[in-house]
Amino acid sequence: MAVALLVAVPLLLLQAPAESGAHYEMMGTCRMICDPYSGGRPPGPGSTAAVEALQDLGANPPPPFVQGPKGEPGRPGKPGPRGPPGEPGPPGPRGPPGERGEAGKPGLPGLALAGAGGGGSGGGAAAGGEAAGGLSAAFSGPRIAFYVGLKSPHEGYEVLKFDDVVTNLGNHYDPASGKFTCQVRGIYFFTYHILMRGGDGTSMWADLCKNGQVRASAIAQDADQNYDYASNSVVLHLDSGDEVYVKLDGGKAHGGNNNKYSTFSGFLLYPD
Repeated sequence: MAVALLVAVPLLLLQAPAESGAHYEMMGTCRMICDPYSGGRPPGPGSTAAVEALQDLGANPPPPFVQGPKGEPGRPGKPGPRGPPGEPGPPGPRGPPGERGEAGKPGLPGLALAGAGGGGSGGGAAAGGEAAGGLSAAFSGPRIAFYVGLKSPHEGYEVLKFDDVVTNLGNHYDPASGKFTCQVRGIYFFTYHILMRGGDGTSMWADLCKNGQVRASAIAQDADQNYDYASNSVVLHLDSGDEVYVKLDGGKAHGGNNNKYSTFSGFLLYPD
């Protein structure tokens, strides 16, 4: 449309009559300054032709636009979020066996029995026989062992009756009385672990007694308002009829139903 105007306006100016009194001055390509004294006059025949020419040019469609060259590609965008992990692949083939490790340290020497080598005097053979007899008695003697737990809580000064019997080989422990009664003379090992019921700031004492005499003691203190354990172990020589048990000497012992927080156990090391 702008190109058509540039062509039509100069032609219309050339066809305008001289007596119109209008003065036109061309400045630049399409800039006109009208004579200020030409105002108020009716348009002449040339002006009507110019209007018609402009209308004819406006009815024509503008020329099509020319497509420019393709621009350069833009910058790459930001990376997207990380996708979910894929499924694990199948296991690979089994690898070759590793190198053989170094040999371990040699073990302790075995028990040497005197007189077992064929030589020596009769005294050596007798000593060897005694050693063999001692080993045979230790491993083939009576089997006595027990392990019991405390179900019900106890407090004050009383014998702890461990009523949850787990092991009682030889039936030398009586859950009704809480006492172990020796029936085979020899050396025995005993241990006990008593859980104190805390929360009131008191302490608990637990003694292992043999025939009423204290052979081991333990104490649990409730300094921080929590539970605490009292534990100890002994090795005793017992004669037939001796009794071994655990007795409270003040405080509260926690039972724990079947959890076995408080336990008492013992076994025969070797008979006389």
